[in-house]
Amino acid sequence: MPDGPAAPDVPRRERKKQQTRDALVEAALTLFEAQGYEQTAVHEITDAVDVSERTFFRYFAGKEDLVLSFSRDRTAALLEALAARPPGEDPLTALRRAFRRSLDFTPAAEARYLSVLRLIDGTPTLIAASLRDADEHSEEIVAALARREDVDPATDLRPRILAATFGVLVFKAIHDWRKAGGTGVEAMLARLDSYAGQFGPGLFGHWRNP
Repeated sequence: MPDGPAAPDVPRRERKKQQTRDALVEAALTLFEAQGYEQTAVHEITDAVDVSERTFFRYFAGKEDLVLSFSRDRTAALLEALAARPPGEDPLTALRRAFRRSLDFTPAAEARYLSVLRLIDGTPTLIAASLRDADEHSEEIVAALARREDVDPATDLRPRILAATFGVLVFKAIHDWRKAGGTGVEAMLARLDSYAGQFGPGLFGHWRNP
């Protein structure tokens, strides 16, 4: 039976690939923090892990792709969490709670995520790349909201408006959080809650005091 001896090797190969990817990410983030994103070359990352540049490009298209992989992972986690929200929740509440659930990290993963947030928000080229990447993947969130509310996003603009607005609220919350010192995920989520809590009252009706 030719498949018998080879089967146990499959998980081992996958574990090895994941270990290499994780090592590249850790080395990259360490170097970015120490000497800056723009000043770090791919060969320095691979030298730190003792692998070839060819190996790096098996996992990532470049430094930008490595950084943005965190955002894409969070989008996937958000979509999964959104699908699990109770149907009785209004769309904004479901999206806020799904976003919080998508950031339910181990301490080590949280530290890595926060490091990436600081890196992106402090690097103009990465801010632009992150916004472009978010726009390219926004249709996934639009589709998820439309399915949840049983509407057609081709004719009903509400899923698109909410997805775009929520993305802006997250971006603003992260920027303010970093300016305030960036102490942890809960502090960033508190900023987001402050903005999201004013979404309706802040946009509809008069702003002046009665």
